[in-house]
Amino acid sequence: MGLGVRWTLHGDGRTPAPGAVVRPDERLSWPRTAGLGAQHVVAMFGASFVAPVLMGLDPNLAIMMSGVATMIFLLATRGKVPSYLGCSLSFVGVAAAIRASGGDSATVTGAVLVVAAVLFLAGLVVRKFGARVIHTAMPPVVTGAVVMLIGFNLAPVTATTYWPQDQWTALLVMLFTGLAVVCLRGFLSRIAIFLGLVFGYLLSWVLDLVFGKIHSPAGGAEAVDHWRLDLSAVGQADWVGLPSFHAPSFEWSAILVALPVVIALIAENAGHVKAVGEMTGDDLDDKLGTAIAADGAASVLSTAVGGPPNTTYSENIGVMAATRVYSTAAYWAAACFALLFGLCPKFGAVVAAIPGGVLGGITVILYGMIGLLGAQIWTNAKVDLRNPLNLVPAAAGIIIGVGGVSLKISDNFELGGIALGTLVVITGYHVLRAFAPAHLKPDGPLLDAGTSAYDEKDPLFGENGKTDGK
Repeated sequence: MGLGVRWTLHGDGRTPAPGAVVRPDERLSWPRTAGLGAQHVVAMFGASFVAPVLMGLDPNLAIMMSGVATMIFLLATRGKVPSYLGCSLSFVGVAAAIRASGGDSATVTGAVLVVAAVLFLAGLVVRKFGARVIHTAMPPVVTGAVVMLIGFNLAPVTATTYWPQDQWTALLVMLFTGLAVVCLRGFLSRIAIFLGLVFGYLLSWVLDLVFGKIHSPAGGAEAVDHWRLDLSAVGQADWVGLPSFHAPSFEWSAILVALPVVIALIAENAGHVKAVGEMTGDDLDDKLGTAIAADGAASVLSTAVGGPPNTTYSENIGVMAATRVYSTAAYWAAACFALLFGLCPKFGAVVAAIPGGVLGGITVILYGMIGLLGAQIWTNAKVDLRNPLNLVPAAAGIIIGVGGVSLKISDNFELGGIALGTLVVITGYHVLRAFAPAHLKPDGPLLDAGTSAYDEKDPLFGENGKTDGK
């Protein structure tokens, strides 16, 4: 069986005929393929370099490992599932919670590595027994609630860490990003977060020129005078060099906080594989387990050297929908570009210099969008929240996760926040279901449609029912 690294030339290699698509095993000319690869890199940049910054990890290593992860994914799926694996934002809240309890970068990557290993094993289970075993354990009401509490658990990070550093810049960046998300069309709408960061970067530079230093918290609790945009590290950084690696460390308390995110990753992968299958016209159900396992394996490798975990990206699925080019050759080109960016420390220094106020404006929208993906799962699956079997465990788990409620087990062990909220949702639903009267139990199998739906009649999606972003 081939590895999916051989492609036939589509037509004349220039432009697909009207109505034609470039299939995964086809390609355009290599210069055009390289151009498409560069477009995929730009599409994933917005979230892929925000994620490591918010997690306190090296952005250069993150971008480089996203390229490696994409190569692993393409090889594992034999070139049948064209997707880019960028840095996962699902772990941002986990990283914040671990650091708040005294953990460092090694603790964060160690906890996430365990989650990635569980994701890999889940993929193997799906390959062996089919997707139903996962969907039965995590029906849409459970998956939606867990995704929602993971996203909304991030709210205090914005409110207490980023926004106070420069509230007016944060407000303007929030407004600009919101307008970009809503008003821009096509490719620009898919990089709205990236555009918001660029706007905030330039705005901070202008405000420093006009008003000088700002008196506010900067990486600590005390307010001090500081520049909004400090580029001193950029000038000192080399143009070429390796990113900073570190080994993970493992602590049970951190691992328990991180484990619930595996539910979101399974749902996300399922939705994205479904979306790619609908666009290409291929039945990819038999590739779902492989895709999940490949994502897990790639994330294990990334976190083992100090990078963040990875996941399939809707932004890049949107690029395929717009261009109708599904060639995996373009993704190989994108992965190579990402590797090159990762070997440029100056690029990492520019990313690391993003002002806190800019991140405040971005994260107000971004964290909320992550949480509302849970509501999207409920909507897609037509979850009935009037049914107390759905309402009670979801309501309790979300409040526990968002409010940071904790349960002290012993003097040295405490369960709270995301971990406790997830446990309440999952166990609460299945226990209540076991005792619920028949009329409260939904008819049909417990199936999860994932985080993405592609319906031609849905106004939130683009032309021909294809999504315009993540």
